[in-house]
Amino acid sequence: MKTKTKWLAIFLAMGLVLAACGGDGGSTTTTEAETTATTAAAATTTTAAETTDTTAGEMTIATDIGVDLEAGTITVGLLSDLTGVFSALVKPVVAGYQIAIDDLNARGGINGLMVELEIRDTVYQLDTHVQAYEELRDKVVTIGHSTGSPHTNAIRALLAEDDMFAVPLSWYSGWTDPAINANVLPHGEPYCFEALNVLGYIVAENPDAATIAIASNAGDFGQDSAQGAKLAATELGLEVVYDGEGKINAADEATIAEVVTGIVSNPADIVWVTTSPTAYAGIYGQALANGVVATWSGSAVAWVPSFLGPEPAGFADAVQRDWIFALPYSPWGADNPGTKAAVEMLTAADPEITPFDYYLEGVGEAILLEKILNDAYDSGDMTRAGVLAAAKGLTEFTTDGLWPDQSFAGEPNDIVGRTAIMVKPSVADIAAGNSGVEILDPAYTSDIAAAYQFDETCFDAFG
Repeated sequence: MKTKTKWLAIFLAMGLVLAACGGDGGSTTTTEAETTATTAAAATTTTAAETTDTTAGEMTIATDIGVDLEAGTITVGLLSDLTGVFSALVKPVVAGYQIAIDDLNARGGINGLMVELEIRDTVYQLDTHVQAYEELRDKVVTIGHSTGSPHTNAIRALLAEDDMFAVPLSWYSGWTDPAINANVLPHGEPYCFEALNVLGYIVAENPDAATIAIASNAGDFGQDSAQGAKLAATELGLEVVYDGEGKINAADEATIAEVVTGIVSNPADIVWVTTSPTAYAGIYGQALANGVVATWSGSAVAWVPSFLGPEPAGFADAVQRDWIFALPYSPWGADNPGTKAAVEMLTAADPEITPFDYYLEGVGEAILLEKILNDAYDSGDMTRAGVLAAAKGLTEFTTDGLWPDQSFAGEPNDIVGRTAIMVKPSVADIAAGNSGVEILDPAYTSDIAAAYQFDETCFDAFG
């Protein structure tokens, strides 16, 4: 079987990047990235200081690093891949984040304190990520965004030392594992629960489904997802006819060809593939060319709207027929107050913006930060430890439908995300001015996801 088909060649030519936030990052190098900070108040550099109590209005607010009550600023760090393998996805996240922070400041900030973002380009390299953290550790009160699972794990000890938390841009189930959870703030359903939900939905809609083929990248992203698919298969009575867990290297056509052979040679009712958009296109396209007919799914990070473009010929019809997947946040065209407000804010800031759901991820991260900072202010403690305590004590967090409601306080089984937004590709949705997905269920939790007892990560990536 040829390993380089027209499907893979076309998607490689489109320059699609690896769309999962785990795994290898390549060997790209870069110089130190520019720092950007936007504020409605005067720009002020915050240096490390002893904890002080300062009266703000009638309240006494404790501060140490990253909050300057006299200057009226709160400084927050973002460790973001802006030029590496995830840049096509992370740039919209950061853009959405910045637009939401600008909107927050225009509304008066955090009780009059303006939020400044110190943004660093990590290039999706572990050493650059750690270096960027070191540059920010004496300036910021917290890390509001951290691209990548291995990268966030690499700064976890430093976060603990500094009494700070980080919000990872990844949905690794380990972030809810008590062994590594203390200074990270997970959001949305983890990769393995995504599999429990999607496969539960597919089998409920197609009760005659009896077999499944599974393939994935290696590492926290791919194998957390693959382990979830295997758990679901056991609970749903699906026979795993092909096990390609960890076998895909998105940059190696030989591994893609091997997985295609496994899928074609072991026909299944459901195919679960977790990898990058480029690799998924190669696998799916070659399987179609070899007559495979199945329901296809996998982690939603493989989805990009260009799958619905005019090329490759016939691809849009196929993915609309075959694909069902889940999103951890509502898509652009969702009919709920939170998403509508976010889209209105984004389009007001940039009338030429192209609908892309990763902007909404950034808005959601900023809303989470706003809630935590407000809670810390209301408690009178805006030290790093106080902001961390506010984050870990957040029992009710809602974005009015943009994200599923979530709690961050309690036992792992209580806080793990179990709710998915079930979707399928839709050309009509793009024609309507949205991002290309039709919502099948806006708040779905399968029976197996609801019942699963979560005590530790589904896949131990860092053990």
